Amino acid sequence: MSNAKIGMEAGPMKSKKVIPVRFGEDVGPVIPNRHIRRWVAVAIVILISLLILQSMITNPNYQWSIVFKYFTASSVLSGLLTTIELTVICMALGLFLGMILAIMRMSPIPVLRVAAAIYVWAFRATPLLIQLIIFYNFSALYPKLAFTLPFDLTYSLNMNAVLTPFLVAVLAFSLNEAAYMGEIIRGGVLSVDTGQSEAAKALGMKANTIWYRIVLPQAMRSIIPATGSQVISMLKGTSIISFIAFPELLYSVQEIYSRTFQTIPLLIVAVLWYLLVTSVLMVGQVFVEKHYSRGYDGVRNGTNKRTVDALLNDAGGNGA
Repeated sequence: MSNAKIGMEAGPMKSKKVIPVRFGEDVGPVIPNRHIRRWVAVAIVILISLLILQSMITNPNYQWSIVFKYFTASSVLSGLLTTIELTVICMALGLFLGMILAIMRMSPIPVLRVAAAIYVWAFRATPLLIQLIIFYNFSALYPKLAFTLPFDLTYSLNMNAVLTPFLVAVLAFSLNEAAYMGEIIRGGVLSVDTGQSEAAKALGMKANTIWYRIVLPQAMRSIIPATGSQVISMLKGTSIISFIAFPELLYSVQEIYSRTFQTIPLLIVAVLWYLLVTSVLMVGQVFVEKHYSRGYDGVRNGTNKRTVDALLNDAGGNGA
């Protein structure tokens, strides 16, 4: 049977003879499968989305005029800036303390490992809201903290005056975040193959150089996605401190609707600002992930589609 009769019946059993196709040979147009169920699912999702959008636009109870009125109000913008400021401070402190905890957890000294493990266990096993309440009422346990310095110098702190709502929020969120970041950093470091460190030691590199030039850059590929999620969770989690009268975003809109009784429109204002800021953070996270994923993806490592096609063409020409 000639090559032109590919797929024709052969023999009494009417079986089809399969002839291999050479590399680069034209086999005709490729007919894609028709995925009817996918199109049905897409149509249902679009229909539901349009119904929700129509309801939000036509329902007068949303009071969009009130939403647009207070969206850029000075008190709301001030609360937004306070929320962002608190998020940045707490994440920076949590990241710093988390790195220390990760080093302690991987330390060969048992005491350091156990101490870090107890810290992580205590803060991860209790709700953040309870921790916040405990720090807020810390002065009930210790009304004053006294420190004895050399030469009989004593310095005392009045905890009622020291523990402002801002300091309470920073302490609670930072210490809680440190427990999670410690585990995230430790997991990222452990994901790096030990052969990398052994090869660096064989080349005579110092321990600090191995950590900052070899281990940490590779661990960042695993650390960044989880850290980005923690930043977004931190931004949203700051809303729980509104119960201690801290003027963040949610408390700012609560102050307004407690006077105007326009609860839903003001909550929509807070929702829109949270969506906007978290969207910016998510876009930034994508670019950071791409930066630290270089070398793990052919495209990002400089091997683009044109190079791959050229290699395949060369292989086809050599095979012919």
